[in-house]
Amino acid sequence: MKKLLYVILALTAAILGAVVFNQLSQKPKPTHALFYETPRAVSAFALTDHLGHTLDKSWLEGHWTFVFLGYTSCPDICPATLQNLNFAYPKLKQIDDRARIALMSVDPLRDTAEKLALYINYFNPEFVAMTGDHATLYPLAREMGMMYSIVDTVQESYYTVDHSASVVLFNPAGNIAAVFKTKHALGEIPTVNPADVVEDFDRIVALSEG
Repeated sequence: MKKLLYVILALTAAILGAVVFNQLSQKPKPTHALFYETPRAVSAFALTDHLGHTLDKSWLEGHWTFVFLGYTSCPDICPATLQNLNFAYPKLKQIDDRARIALMSVDPLRDTAEKLALYINYFNPEFVAMTGDHATLYPLAREMGMMYSIVDTVQESYYTVDHSASVVLFNPAGNIAAVFKTKHALGEIPTVNPADVVEDFDRIVALSEG
């Protein structure tokens, strides 16, 4: 009877130990970003970067790529987002040196390669700016969970583009790993928080390593 009791106690201790170990060894999940435990794939695409190079889906592979929609004539959200991502960039590179930042311009009519180069280099020469025709941009943006629309008429020299302010993170396999949503506050420009981006990127990379 005593032997049976010892066996039961030993099994109970082993089970409790396994549960506690599992809880302690579990890696924390992102708390600010919308994290996809099963990354989302996007369709094939072809864009042109600020150096005139063609970028296709394979360009995403081998890097952690933060992508957001914007355009060089954007008065507020785009420069604020680029500034915040530039603040976060050194820490993102410390977490994983494959991290990079890319602006996807949804204003191909005005945003030539030369204009994109001047704009993106102002914030950080390591950043990438890219664009394409609307037949490519719109479905790609939609697959990324974002939207944009031209406001007013494109026949005028000045018009605005409404667009999502979130930042999408692609993993080194070229799939969407997470979406960093903006925080909206009265009187403030909706943009991502650099500290939140760094914190969650650290967790996402750790989770990807198993």
